[in-house]
Amino acid sequence: MPRHAYLSASASHRWLSCPPSAKLCAEIRDEASPYAKQGTDAHELCEYKVLKALGQDVKDPTENLDFYDQEMETCTDEYCNYCMEQYEKAKQYCKDPQVLVEQRLDFSKWVPDGFGTGDCLIVADKVLQIIDFKYGLGILVEAENNPQMMCYALGALDLYDGIYDIESVEMTIFQPRRDNVSTFQISKENLLNWADTFLAPTAQLAYNGEGEFHAGDHCQFCKVKATCRKRAEYNMELAAYDFELPAKLEESEIAEILPKIDQLISWANDIKDYALQQALSGVSYQGFKVVEGKSNRKYTDEKAVASVVENNGYDPYEKKLLGITAMTSLLGKKKFEELLGGLVAKPPGKPALVPESDKRPALNTAKDDFDEI
Repeated sequence: MPRHAYLSASASHRWLSCPPSAKLCAEIRDEASPYAKQGTDAHELCEYKVLKALGQDVKDPTENLDFYDQEMETCTDEYCNYCMEQYEKAKQYCKDPQVLVEQRLDFSKWVPDGFGTGDCLIVADKVLQIIDFKYGLGILVEAENNPQMMCYALGALDLYDGIYDIESVEMTIFQPRRDNVSTFQISKENLLNWADTFLAPTAQLAYNGEGEFHAGDHCQFCKVKATCRKRAEYNMELAAYDFELPAKLEESEIAEILPKIDQLISWANDIKDYALQQALSGVSYQGFKVVEGKSNRKYTDEKAVASVVENNGYDPYEKKLLGITAMTSLLGKKKFEELLGGLVAKPPGKPALVPESDKRPALNTAKDDFDEI
């Protein structure tokens, strides 16, 4: 397999943390999930809308998008509006900024065969902006020290630093389905220093299949995560505890276990999924067998069901109030706030125990209340 497949910007968080994983993953063929295809459709719509807003004659791709719906229409509108707002802002400190959409960015000066595609670049004197659209709903993506965005920034600098007097790079993750607009700014000097002292030497290790394996959050999208021995060792450390009731564990022990629990659960589920696929392919695991799981009844033809029920004098449909997202799409944001703003409330979320690095403010606990008294 050609080596250029090893070191993509989108996977940089993984191969920078675990260099030898790059070679192992490159040997396994990519299979696009429905979520990835949905994201591709959304990006295509984003590209069209930004180019149209810039006055270019472009063809509307909507009729050819398999996953197009009203939510995608709304999210891509918000993205386009944000990009144009940033473009207008750039005009205030640069007389001739450029907007580049789906721009190929080459950062091979630091990463062997390294290149990627920037969703939207706003190139101007002083500040170079890179905006990356994320349509995913499951994982919140932050811009701060995001290696994918920093690789894109290096590629953009390599192209335009001699044309524009760039002092810093502003990188933004635009993730509308999570109400997330995350921005990180770094000076050109600090970005280049990171590239020379960390990115380049680590990328060389990854390119050669060298370095040490490391397990952590970056394992989530690794193609060999289910069979990786280092990840197994990392998670099996938890099994070293002689588990008793939590009340019998010291607070320091619980504090040591907590950061590992989510990864332990994720690893165990990955093992189960991998073993099932292997078993379906003929692998036999002693003491286990493949059976048919539970399922629910479903109509074979919904239109025929509705017709039969209606012909017998019944209404086969249920009616319910549109949810907030659908209602916002129906009325538009401005009209929604005008008509319904006073009728919408956000109740407190369920308490969750998270690391101190989480940006959400801490809740008052029973201990805090007692201390106040």
